[in-house]
Amino acid sequence: MSRIQERFAALARDGRKALVPYITAGDPHPGQTVALMHDLVGAGADIIELGVPFSDPMADGPVIQAACERALVHNTSLQDVLGMVSEFRQRDQQTPVVLMGYQNPIEVMGTSQFALQARQSQVDGVLTVDLPFEQAGEALDIYQRHSLDTIFLIAPTTSPARIKKICEKSSGLIYYVSLRGVTGAGHLDVSEVKSRVNEIKQHSVLPVGVGFGVKDAESARDIASVADAVIVGSALIRQIAAHVTHHETLRKNIMALLAGMRKAMDNGPRKPEVPDMRA
Repeated sequence: MSRIQERFAALARDGRKALVPYITAGDPHPGQTVALMHDLVGAGADIIELGVPFSDPMADGPVIQAACERALVHNTSLQDVLGMVSEFRQRDQQTPVVLMGYQNPIEVMGTSQFALQARQSQVDGVLTVDLPFEQAGEALDIYQRHSLDTIFLIAPTTSPARIKKICEKSSGLIYYVSLRGVTGAGHLDVSEVKSRVNEIKQHSVLPVGVGFGVKDAESARDIASVADAVIVGSALIRQIAAHVTHHETLRKNIMALLAGMRKAMDNGPRKPEVPDMRA
């Protein structure tokens, strides 16, 4: 059983949902990333999604694009990111880490070499935004040999036939993109998300995570009521952008935001308002 599977099994036993924060490695500075990862766990993260900086992050909105630019100013490479995971593992052997990024840096390193080093660094899963399952055959075989879970995106516009095929190729979890557009955009329609999550679950027993629209404790709680995992990125990155030169404030604000989401998720769905009969 993989570390991701173990984490979801433990959460299911406790009747809880996974909180999955995203940060971009190297943002605001490579020397701060590992400490920030530990902060995320301390604030209630169950799985960490660690972004690999890339010069053309096509699926990401301006907030995460800017995070990649800040990381690349310091020349943060894929090799550096793997080193950060290794350093993180010196203190934390339990929290799953998923690398989220784009195919170009992996191609430069070589898929086999990347998979080998990712496994040695104790990475648990890989989400490559611009590698659809139709083109991922060789990579899937390589990742499977190195016990790396492969995570694919399902969008609101994905056809039922393609959902079925994506589910067949996925491992670890399935990532449902709740909005039409890039990260950090739009407004969540929870009823629509629930319908799509239920559709996905007809084809897979894997947990389904939902991202691209979680902004605060209320939206985290709403998504937790219909999905197995709540994925939050842009809301955290905005705190980094606002306090790039004030590291302690940055850490404090991110932990507060994430802890608020964790509390709201654990408290369950909103209770209906009870009319004041004294009026």
